[in-house]
Amino acid sequence: MSQQPDLLGPQPLVITPATGMTGPRLWVRRLVIWGEPGGEKIRDIPLRPGLNIIWSPDGADDTSGEQNDAIGHGSGKTLFSRLIRYCLGEDRFATEAQRERIGVAFLNGIVGAEVILDGVCWAIVRPLGVRRRHMAVPNGNLEEIAAGEGASTGLEPFIDAVDQTLLTPALADLVRPRTDGPTWPVALAWLTRDQECRFDDVLDWRSPASDSDSPMPASGREKGPRLEALRAFLMAITPEEQQLRTEVSKLDEQRRALEQEAGHRHWTIERNQTRLVSALSLSDQTLPEMPLLLDLMRKAAGEHVAAATQLPAGSKTELAIAREDFEAARTEWARLDGERIRIEASLPIEERVLSQIKGDLPGLSFSTVEAESQVCPICEVPIDRAIAEKCGLSDKLHDPDACRARWEKRQQEFQEQEQKLTTLRRDKTNVLQQLALAKQAIDQRATRVASIEKARDARETAWYSARRLQDDVDRLVDLVSTQELATKDLRELTTKLETKRNRLGAFRDKQARTFGRMSEKFDPIIRRVVGHDAKSRTTLSHNSIDLSVDMGGDRTTAAIESLKVLAFDLAALCLSIEGVTRIPAFFLHDSPREADLGLSIYHELFRLVREIEEQTDQPLFQYIVTTTTRPPQDLASEPWLRLTLRGAPGNERLLRCDL
Repeated sequence: MSQQPDLLGPQPLVITPATGMTGPRLWVRRLVIWGEPGGEKIRDIPLRPGLNIIWSPDGADDTSGEQNDAIGHGSGKTLFSRLIRYCLGEDRFATEAQRERIGVAFLNGIVGAEVILDGVCWAIVRPLGVRRRHMAVPNGNLEEIAAGEGASTGLEPFIDAVDQTLLTPALADLVRPRTDGPTWPVALAWLTRDQECRFDDVLDWRSPASDSDSPMPASGREKGPRLEALRAFLMAITPEEQQLRTEVSKLDEQRRALEQEAGHRHWTIERNQTRLVSALSLSDQTLPEMPLLLDLMRKAAGEHVAAATQLPAGSKTELAIAREDFEAARTEWARLDGERIRIEASLPIEERVLSQIKGDLPGLSFSTVEAESQVCPICEVPIDRAIAEKCGLSDKLHDPDACRARWEKRQQEFQEQEQKLTTLRRDKTNVLQQLALAKQAIDQRATRVASIEKARDARETAWYSARRLQDDVDRLVDLVSTQELATKDLRELTTKLETKRNRLGAFRDKQARTFGRMSEKFDPIIRRVVGHDAKSRTTLSHNSIDLSVDMGGDRTTAAIESLKVLAFDLAALCLSIEGVTRIPAFFLHDSPREADLGLSIYHELFRLVREIEEQTDQPLFQYIVTTTTRPPQDLASEPWLRLTLRGAPGNERLLRCDL
């Protein structure tokens, strides 16, 4: 569809200050840095209501020619912004590494600020080094407090004052469901965005890289709590809607948990179903759908159990008899093996005895022959000759009968020993044969025992497997039943959630007026900086704030996205001047020029802020911006240019030294 022509034409940016408003309700009048309490000031930076520019020029932008080789980065712009945030109540003023370097360089360093809150000047002093003295004193003298040694008050008095007088307890009740602490640190995160967020999204306030330790919901990945906080700051949410959103959040969390459980259960059901279909041999059948498939599985599992029960198996008595036979055979084999060992041990002994007897026989045979034809033992002359010659020297003669008897006895012993050896060798042969038969008997009985045990084990395994399949089918039935109940609960919860979301939609429709007011500021700002042909609007969805810029089509480039965020913040600044928000008319933007944001567009943003400043007799807001890009020529001087920093030499940096 073609868009309708804008019959009324582009509307100018008109701001109607709140009744009785004579200045910003909250603004920073001074920022002072000391090397030590009571010492010389490193920096004393005066600020003002309205536009405040902190510029760190690049060498190419520095027309003075004095620093044409310097770079605009590393001069301390972000540290300046972080010190402002630190004095306004943030816990940390830099990353851990930078805090350590500053703490070493300024062991007793302190930073102080004069913050005006509803006309009351708060003197705030905080340490940069090892000191732990934090002071926040209303109507106090900053120099005296910084140089003194009074007891630490902490920043709580100032933060409580902002919560009570500016944000109001009613707003705190809308934001606190997401945080137990004060509300001001959450608002401060929006009003002083991290440079590391790169102005990418209207709900990106704090980056983990900044190490700011901002409380929830200012930080974290979930943008929903920040959206609720931002709506509360813009007075675009009611306690009833907040309560309903809390209920919706809880229901949505329950629904996600149920969906996750149901998804896991569905995966388990499908896996078990596939496994059981295969195990029950149902793969070759045409299977019905659930729940009929469960009945088929139950029937198949019952048949498996019945078949396993009827498998043949050896009885316990048969197995016991087989084991007894095996033990008897093993005992007989052990007996025979013992006999073999005995025989093999005896054979060498008996063989040596036979050899000894055999060795004695020749001597005994010679003695017998000699006894029958004896020789005189003295003169070794045959006895017959000695008798004939009448020798009177010897009177002893050998007994032939005794010698013959000894020889015959030894010969008999030899025969008996030889018979004994023959018997042992025969017994050894018999024992070896019996051992072989006994080994065969052992092997046969062991095989029988193993066969009976295998049959028993196979039956038991088949039965247990069948029973396990039956149990698995029962568990699958329980899972399917649980899944059906969970699906029913999920449908009911989804219906309830949709009903409450529809009610939230009605609440959002009621807040259309608030975002209509935002669009009345947002659209003229966009037209002012990019051209009168542009059309833009802000709309609220259920989980975000949608910013659109139409320039011959919806533009979503990186530069336009950054411009949308800047324009949104400036629109909120205008609404705060009109008194229709719960945040002060105060914003601090650290180096907002992003991507390829054109220089002409960037300069128009500065001029636009000056025009907002000039719409009233005196500025009713404070807008602090740090930049590396040169401001417009007509704004690059006082009162708008408050401080010029350089990256080199060191004394031109914020802390006047190189860290």
